[in-house]
Amino acid sequence: IIIMATAPPVQVSVEPVIENQIQEVTLDGQEIYIQPLSMSESLTKLAQKIDFGEDTTGSGVKRQTSEIEGEEKEEEKTSAFQQPTWPWDSVRTKLKAALTEMNVLLDILNIAKEKRYMVLDPVQQEPQEQKIGGYLQAKKKSLQTVSEILCSGAERLQRSQGELTRTQQDFHLELLRLRQSWRLKKTGQTILGDLSYKSAGSRFWHTGTFEVKKADQTSAGDHMVKPFSALEVSVPSELQGVAYVQVSIQNTQDSSNIAVADLSIPSTLVDSMSKTDTHWKTRLESAQMVIFCKEVFAQLAREAVQMKTAVPHMVVGNQIIARLFPGYQLSIALCHYTGKEKNITLSSAQNTEHNHVLEHSLHQLLCEVHYKNLHHPAPHPVTSTLGMSKRRRLAGPHGYSTEQLLELSDSKTILEQIINQAKHVILRNRATKLLDSVIKSIPDPTISAHWACLGTPTETSVKITITSPGYENVREYFLDAAKTSFTLTVGIDEFKAIGKDGRIFTMSSEEQELKDLILCQISNHHISLVQTLSKMMGWQVLSCNTHSGVGNLEPVGSPSTITLASPNGDSVVAVHSGAISGVKVSVSLSPQQEESTSNSTLDKKWTNLAGPYKDVVLEKQEGKSIMNKIELLLAALVAS
Repeated sequence: IIIMATAPPVQVSVEPVIENQIQEVTLDGQEIYIQPLSMSESLTKLAQKIDFGEDTTGSGVKRQTSEIEGEEKEEEKTSAFQQPTWPWDSVRTKLKAALTEMNVLLDILNIAKEKRYMVLDPVQQEPQEQKIGGYLQAKKKSLQTVSEILCSGAERLQRSQGELTRTQQDFHLELLRLRQSWRLKKTGQTILGDLSYKSAGSRFWHTGTFEVKKADQTSAGDHMVKPFSALEVSVPSELQGVAYVQVSIQNTQDSSNIAVADLSIPSTLVDSMSKTDTHWKTRLESAQMVIFCKEVFAQLAREAVQMKTAVPHMVVGNQIIARLFPGYQLSIALCHYTGKEKNITLSSAQNTEHNHVLEHSLHQLLCEVHYKNLHHPAPHPVTSTLGMSKRRRLAGPHGYSTEQLLELSDSKTILEQIINQAKHVILRNRATKLLDSVIKSIPDPTISAHWACLGTPTETSVKITITSPGYENVREYFLDAAKTSFTLTVGIDEFKAIGKDGRIFTMSSEEQELKDLILCQISNHHISLVQTLSKMMGWQVLSCNTHSGVGNLEPVGSPSTITLASPNGDSVVAVHSGAISGVKVSVSLSPQQEESTSNSTLDKKWTNLAGPYKDVVLEKQEGKSIMNKIELLLAALVAS
């Protein structure tokens, strides 16, 4: 439909109500539509439905025909008593009447054309005396009144024409902008719009229909008050207001009633709804978001009822509660504010527990469902079943088993995916807090965590590096031997660590297991760095054991030990490193001191054997770090 205005013409596309019917679907999936009939074909089709044999003139014609038939019957009755007349008598009578009418018509034409038959002479009247002064005064007064009326009318016409032209132009431009974002169709004299996501693949029951009409102008005296917008939209009452899906992870140990969630409306949304002059675009966007949130919650509620778990999910009113871990639960609630609520809790961004990341994930998951409803895999070949995936088509040639086929057909619902993401969020927070606490409590060695910037909603990786301060450059000479690093992967229900040697450590969701792993890695780091220092300083490694069973039993893991001998062989240093006990250093000197030898040993050759081990108090040893103290100790033993 092309609407003409004072501005350049603007084309407004309005979709027809009835679409063309499908005539045939070819083998390659192409649809062939039935072409609409032209005007001539439609007229011919309608004309074929008319039965010209029936009398459809109406009751008036029937009454006239009945009267004529009655008169003919009376004439037949009267003619039965009259004598027979000349057969051409009726023809002669009609010809005579026609001749009379023609003569009358000829006389009228002669009188109207020639003036000799009739002449109209004016009647002379006596002239009356006129007062020129009064006549001029009355003429002047009437002309002044007429000029005032004409001027006021011209001003009103000019003002109304300007307002009408500008309003008409704004209406068409805003209608064009509205058509760019929403679907419109014209039904009779009414323009209807569609707020639903059915064109994107949604199967929600709500139609989402709104009405578009031209805004009325209210008159205030002689002036016209221009409305806020040239368009006026009418949204259904159930779609008015603002809505959002509140997703929060709650700790049930802190709350007394786990079935009650703190439903609150952000103050920014309430302020936006309190404005009376809200633009039509804002209203339509809010109504469309209400439909989207209702569809998300309806889908989640249906999946929560159908899902079979050890602890059933609860669906109460507009709230869904799902259990994640012992002491943690996921709460999903639909918050809809229409402005008519009396008791409402306002919340700000500081004190709300709403998880915006999970809410955004819900929106993305529903959009993926919409996309899959419309975009099906193309069939190969074209005669095969529509909608079958490539892996399922290859199941036959590759000979998949029943378990593999079940894995192909198994698809996770939106609720299962959002629960997995919530579990991952809890485990990631646990890992972050644990790493922060370990880094703060253990200053030596230095622990650094580098979180990966790329990941998935259910998997995140972090690289943990353990180094001793001042010994970072040792790796340049000994191929990264002075640095201990491993990659920690945070999943849904477990932690997984991969060491430099390729070993994989799988842990549960408990924080203590991850902490024990970090402490064991610190213990191994001390032994590895002592071994590297011994090679640099010329000491000989007598033994090295990362899982020593000698000594006191460690609460966590096994201790690591290393024994070193000086270059001249007169000193032996033993280092014991445990996850809980820490680093202990013992020294044995050769030759033995006189006080350490036994009185029964008289020959001095026995004094060359290594004496008993003596513990070194590292707290009193000089040095900034443990490795620095051990290095100074080794250097002092060689110098002595």
